[in-house]
Amino acid sequence: MSSEQQMKNYLDALRLHLSHMNLNEREEILKEISAHIRDDAEMGTTMGTILERLGPPQELAAQYRDDLLISTASRSVSPLRLMRAALRLATRGVFGIFVFFVGVIGYAMGGGFVLSGMIKPIFPAHTGVWIQDGHLVASGTQFPGVIDPRAHEVLGMWYIPLLLTAGSLTLLLTTFLIRAALRTSQKWQMRLQQKGVANPGRQIESLIPRS
Repeated sequence: MSSEQQMKNYLDALRLHLSHMNLNEREEILKEISAHIRDDAEMGTTMGTILERLGPPQELAAQYRDDLLISTASRSVSPLRLMRAALRLATRGVFGIFVFFVGVIGYAMGGGFVLSGMIKPIFPAHTGVWIQDGHLVASGTQFPGVIDPRAHEVLGMWYIPLLLTAGSLTLLLTTFLIRAALRTSQKWQMRLQQKGVANPGRQIESLIPRS
């Protein structure tokens, strides 16, 4: 099989695995990969070696898919999109796992605070912060009979704005931290590519816009 036919087969397979992208993104990537292959071929590298360095087309396409997801999420405020990107980042190493768990804990806490604040008007006698003998004994929404009658709820209806504010700030902080982490991961990836540490198939300059 000729070198041109090998390249064509590889690009056709890559195009198939990039079908999730829009036409312009897909064709720009294919154009860049094609130029990369031709440049290496002109330097005397065999086509088999070039394609081996690039890796299987499905893996190269998956890398572009992941980069697109992470790049898009790093400018988003959608918790769902951010957590999807964090989960994808978690497959790349310890840093990504840490970011994912920060997101899970942060969004769970923030959402819990907001939900508790919204429940207070519905169950005012069973939602709040209770203190007994100077010690915190319970907080949040409690089942009837769980709280010692000697304990007293200290916040009253102030519980609503305080919990809604705390929840909103926690959600915003979590969003900010995940976005910052995603951007940091992109910078690290670019530095690895510049140093030639990353997989040769990933050393092609990213075509995905970065903010």
